[in-house]
Amino acid sequence: MDLAALVRNIPDFPKPGVQFKDITTLLKHGDAFKYIIDGWKERYAGKGVDAIVGAEARGFIFGAALAYAMELPFIPVRKPGKLPGETTAEAFELEYGTDTLEIHVDALSRGDRVVLVDDLLATGGTMAAICKLVERLGAEIVEIAFVIELPPLNGRAKLAGYPLHTLIEFMVE
Repeated sequence: MDLAALVRNIPDFPKPGVQFKDITTLLKHGDAFKYIIDGWKERYAGKGVDAIVGAEARGFIFGAALAYAMELPFIPVRKPGKLPGETTAEAFELEYGTDTLEIHVDALSRGDRVVLVDDLLATGGTMAAICKLVERLGAEIVEIAFVIELPPLNGRAKLAGYPLHTLIEFMVE
């Protein structure tokens, strides 16, 4: 399936010079969404995965669907002040600013094996922060799954040492 053809490019969003890869056009195609989730379910079957961790916000879309398909817990990683229980936080830089993410301190247990899911790998800052949060809780990262990767932004370098899986690569225009 040509997933790349279903992703819309939005120039200068959210700021001038950024070529935003819009997955809403991909999500309009139920067969494409099903293809992604079914493929990941097959990829992680039998790998001893205990939970799926998703990054706010678009990682929730894919992560929650994968967790449902695999009958596993879904663990959300959110922006500050959005989770009601006790949290631990990690600040990070992204391609157009800085941010902080939080996870509940009781979301994972030592030794849990998890797959991290997000829609896009750009500079790697978001996912590097999530890796730190997950490892702080004692969990093991089985793999990090992205729908899209922008190789020229070198996000893989920031995630060196972690197994990565991406479905689509776009060269930044």
